Amino acid sequence: MNICMIGAGYVGLVSAACFSEFGWTVACIDKDRDRVESLKRGEVPIYEPGLEALLQRNLAARRLSFSSELGPAVASADLIFLAVGTPMRRGDGHADLSYVHAAVAEIAPHLAGFTVLTTKSTVPVGTSREIARRLKQLRPDADFAVCSNPEFLREGSAIQDFTHPDRVLVGCEDGRAREIMERLYKPLALRNAPIMFVSPESAELAKYAANAFLALKISFINEIADLCEELGADVQEVASAIGKDRRIGDKFLHPGPGYGGSCFPKDVSALIRTAREARAPLSLVEQVQRVNDERKIALASRIERAAGGSVRDKVIAVLGLTFKPSTDDMRDAPSLVLVPMLQERGAVVRAYDPQGRKSGEGLLPSVVWCNSALEAATAADVAVVVTEWNEFRALDLATLKRAMRGQVLVDLRNIYQPLDAAGEGFRYTSIGRPNGSRQD
Repeated sequence: MNICMIGAGYVGLVSAACFSEFGWTVACIDKDRDRVESLKRGEVPIYEPGLEALLQRNLAARRLSFSSELGPAVASADLIFLAVGTPMRRGDGHADLSYVHAAVAEIAPHLAGFTVLTTKSTVPVGTSREIARRLKQLRPDADFAVCSNPEFLREGSAIQDFTHPDRVLVGCEDGRAREIMERLYKPLALRNAPIMFVSPESAELAKYAANAFLALKISFINEIADLCEELGADVQEVASAIGKDRRIGDKFLHPGPGYGGSCFPKDVSALIRTAREARAPLSLVEQVQRVNDERKIALASRIERAAGGSVRDKVIAVLGLTFKPSTDDMRDAPSLVLVPMLQERGAVVRAYDPQGRKSGEGLLPSVVWCNSALEAATAADVAVVVTEWNEFRALDLATLKRAMRGQVLVDLRNIYQPLDAAGEGFRYTSIGRPNGSRQD
């Protein structure tokens, strides 16, 4: 089977590499010629564990190729995936489909034989039918079907998620297309991964609904954490207790500075907008968005309180800047709100992230960037854990304390134990735990 993947961003690159690992021939197309040349050399422009080795192996086996020339790849493809960006549109919160529509217009002249065009990009409900309508206008003679095949990948574990999925969701109404999609994912049958065939509208909405529900769990446990602090309960004990209930599950029940990344913020916003236009407003999801926005602002004030009421002229070591560990993604990271707020209040911020510096330097230009957690903490008055990288879990607290000038440790991810931190002389603040939250 010949596959053409349009877009070599996060979703397109991971999907292309994994499909080629299944044994299919994949041509990945991207307009960024510098990116394409780097990928041809086996250089991966994003950080995703295991991706570089996977890409290099399939490049060597000639199952995977990269190009900026769309025509030949489309003409020979049995299956074309759209994996282009759908960012939040400025002004109204909608998903911007301009890249999707541009790709469809470029694909149309080159279609040859029966071809399945499938969206991997997260797109609003009705997009599959709109793509089909546009293609029919552009190429009335073309033989094609349009499907929706949303991805459910977690950054940092995307390859595992792709090759061991909870389910594969396909929105498809064409029998020939269904056969091709079944064949495409046949390698997963050995792992008993269910392939669910639904309507295109259901597939498109399911992607948004899944992300909105996970965002809800994050905002829920953050509010429960605040309540725990007032009542003397431990949020980690509460989360563990409710997470044992199979109806709830223990995933995404970890308090912190709120959700970020490339998916949750824009998908929650797009779902809210879609619901309003359909005159079926999602008041619960709208509240999730508000709670998350306010969370980041509130935690900046918490850091200030932990520092004694003011951060003016104080040096703050920020450990972790990406929106989650095991990625270099800074999109909508909580640090992009927290750090500027601390700087506006007079703090000097020294920061370290194992993978986030390359993109973070342009987003946070006034930060002093360091090469290790201990370097960032040197002579700092306050240390703040914002992202729970494993190397921060392994930090020796006594060594950290000796490097610092002050004694305030604010743990926004609860990676340390309050008694351990206090035993090393820290004034320790965490989220939703007794003796480890507010110091005022």
